[in-house]
Amino acid sequence: MHDRTPSRLPALTLSQLPLARQQLDRDHLSRSRDDLFEVLFAQSETRVLPLFKRAALLSGRGRGASLALLRVDQLPPETARTAELLVYLGRTIAEADDLPVGTPIVAAVVSDAVADLLDDGPDSWGDLRKIGGQLGDRDAGLLTQAVALANWHDTHRFSPSTGEPLTVVQGGWVRTDSRGEVFPRTDPAIIVAVLDDDDRILLGANAQWESNRYSLLAGFVEAGESLEAAVAREVFEESGLHVVDPVYLGSQPWPFPASLMIGFSAQLDPDRESTLMPDGDEILDLRWFSRDELRASLGEIILPGRSSIARAIIEQWFGGELGDGAPQGGAS
Repeated sequence: MHDRTPSRLPALTLSQLPLARQQLDRDHLSRSRDDLFEVLFAQSETRVLPLFKRAALLSGRGRGASLALLRVDQLPPETARTAELLVYLGRTIAEADDLPVGTPIVAAVVSDAVADLLDDGPDSWGDLRKIGGQLGDRDAGLLTQAVALANWHDTHRFSPSTGEPLTVVQGGWVRTDSRGEVFPRTDPAIIVAVLDDDDRILLGANAQWESNRYSLLAGFVEAGESLEAAVAREVFEESGLHVVDPVYLGSQPWPFPASLMIGFSAQLDPDRESTLMPDGDEILDLRWFSRDELRASLGEIILPGRSSIARAIIEQWFGGELGDGAPQGGAS
């Protein structure tokens, strides 16, 4: 038996998980009002977050950017009536310079015509993958929630049981048909820092990315499967390696389109022979990195973007922030 005590990564904090942050009371009791949006759009304190093709309208530029949360009278006329989707996100719970506690927030998926009227240049709209790590706690939570719901509505227009069109109710949180209710779904997926006996980390290149982008191994949890079993299965399927001792590190939503990324570390099994072998389908290349090797490779490889849990786990293992020129966004 192997008697070396494996190193363990400490749990991640919310500050390391950009899309897990929030400062919002989702106010679920108000969703049942039939006249909810009529009431909200009649209130001067209500703020609206415009979304266009899953991007949010921004106020400011660069790292100083925040979400443009507009008063109703700042919207083009008839925006509420012509919006493709309205979702009541909830009420703010933290005092801020721009908004008091209790401010109601509505997400509005706007049409091309409304988006054109709101557009103020090339940086008017921000994608969650790119800007999630730059936003404050309130705005990161709002945009993650809004994108997740917009994606769900886009793929659930018809009943899975009858095929008939679904009706949006409950402030955008439920769709109904003649048989009952359909709720937003979340698909659990594990993502794993595989460590060997020398405390090296395993990174892989996915077939869907640029050839020099490397990230952690990840995959969806299958029906009737525990998270820990999914860790072992996915790592073996993608790399040919057997792992033990899966340890939970943290989680964050990844609404592209509907995942909850659940982070783990796991140790290479010292008592089983296994050969590093990319599956050739999802994973095209696999490499072990020591900390020095990863630092030396930053001009050669691209790491996951700073909005992702993968980046947070890699930097947790590394022991600090990794500076590189990689574009924001990318692998989860």
